[in-house]
Amino acid sequence: MDVQIEDSWKQVLKGEFTKPYFLQVITHLKTERATGKTIYPPGQLIFNAFAKTPFDKVKVVLLGQDPYHGPGQAMGLSFSVPDGVKPPPSLVNIYKELKTDIGMPIPTSGNLTSWAEQGVLLLNAVLTVRANEPASHSKIGWMDFTDAVIKKISEEKTGVVFLLWGNFAQQKQVLIDETKHHVLKSAHPSPFSADRGFFGSKQFSRTNELLMKQGLSPIDWNVEAGRK
Repeated sequence: MDVQIEDSWKQVLKGEFTKPYFLQVITHLKTERATGKTIYPPGQLIFNAFAKTPFDKVKVVLLGQDPYHGPGQAMGLSFSVPDGVKPPPSLVNIYKELKTDIGMPIPTSGNLTSWAEQGVLLLNAVLTVRANEPASHSKIGWMDFTDAVIKKISEEKTGVVFLLWGNFAQQKQVLIDETKHHVLKSAHPSPFSADRGFFGSKQFSRTNELLMKQGLSPIDWNVEAGRK
């Protein structure tokens, strides 16, 4: 199967594309589209996280759950929305923590592409969703694929910083070799939990400290830097 995914990832993940679970995902998506269902993100953005952050560039993994399910929101990058779309509540809280942690001004844009281009893999555990039905694709096989992504990063790279926010993301900790990678955990930035351990967790400054200790360039978390 010729999956339209960035070349470096195609090589790393080539064994996954012929497995029964992956064929099941493709069949499921085709069936839903054929019956008139709206699926987010649009097809060309399903693997956007991989397009924006090639395998050899990955320095940080920020794990989300599944895409936003409202029109125009999902863009294939966890927590991110396109320019012109109002930042959702969890992203608003991420920006609040960035201001507290590193003094970053609160951006007006929710587009996190600049993070991805610096090596932050903005990976949702589930890569698609039916319109207005959160978690509707959580059991169609995507998690087998994204678990394989996490395992490959763990096996083939060193020194990656994994940001696991909330119970769902923290369940993926078992896939990560912590003798060669860094895991930073906190509560989820959702309004329901942000004040129970996300605010004040300094995930962003701590990430940059870990990168710089390895001689790697820190992430410029200001999504609007250089865009004016």
